[in-house]
Amino acid sequence: MVAVVGSPDALRTEVVKAFVLPKPEIPASAALAAEIQDFVKSRLAAYQYPREIEFVTELPMTPTGKIRRKDLRDREIARKSGGE
Repeated sequence: MVAVVGSPDALRTEVVKAFVLPKPEIPASAALAAEIQDFVKSRLAAYQYPREIEFVTELPMTPTGKIRRKDLRDREIARKSGGE
């Protein structure tokens, strides 16, 4: 599963960040992150690919099973502003 949010950036104001929950048999690595970026670059506009990829063990979910992207955005804002 994947959730994509805007993450604050000093140079670009905001960049695309993907939170990726890989399958258990696929190890998270820099090579996997680069492969994901290349895959997205080949299918979308150059500015739309995720400049940051974070591998996570779980994503915040609602009771109905939807990903709570607001929680991820809030976490990114707190992290970039020095809150965490």
